[in-house]
Amino acid sequence: MMKKLVVITGASSGIGEAIAKRLSDAGHPLLLLARRLERLVALNLPNTLCEKVDVTDQVSFEAAIAKAEDQFGPTDCIVNNAGVMLLSELDVQDPAEWKTMFDVNVIGLMNGMQAVLAPMKARNTGTIINISSIAGRKTFPSHAAYCGTKFAVHAISENVREEVASANVRVTTIAPGAVETELLSHTSSDEIINGYEDWKESMGGALAADDVARSVEYAYQQPQGVCIREIVICATRQPA
Repeated sequence: MMKKLVVITGASSGIGEAIAKRLSDAGHPLLLLARRLERLVALNLPNTLCEKVDVTDQVSFEAAIAKAEDQFGPTDCIVNNAGVMLLSELDVQDPAEWKTMFDVNVIGLMNGMQAVLAPMKARNTGTIINISSIAGRKTFPSHAAYCGTKFAVHAISENVREEVASANVRVTTIAPGAVETELLSHTSSDEIINGYEDWKESMGGALAADDVARSVEYAYQQPQGVCIREIVICATRQPA
């Protein structure tokens, strides 16, 4: 018997791709969402629907979920992983970068939560896993706007968790430290990128994407009556 449907955003690379592979191996049908459809299709995972969706577009987001549910049944878990990190000191940063990060990291995440919450509450079951960052718990140089988005993710996740706890719906926040992904490549400043890479080297390397994926799988595979509210995961030698 097939397991329950899991929706994963930002699944075309990095943490999202690693989560997709791990939960597919565990037997779950998947809806994979990203803007790079060809990358999703290339994963060639069984019982998987791949859709080109920008998470800031609520209509297409909800349409993709409805399409997957027609095929695989109700969404049991959504992993809101899509995100963008544009690092800069605030006084010189292009305000368009602030908007991009808040649109994707915050509004996109809330779009995903809203798309599944009412049906989960009605069924008295379901899991929402939001990928935040240690930058949602503490600040870092050149991270002001990015930290703002991730602090928002932490607050929204915990607030909604409290709202839906009585309906037996779980909300989990995963807060990774530095991870080897494409995320840093979005930043335009070579100086910031080089400094970040030096910082990772000083700790003997960052987490692998699959390290975070294991944390997601661990939280999700707990009995429905057990909610792991937050996981903070960093390389052992990451000091901050």
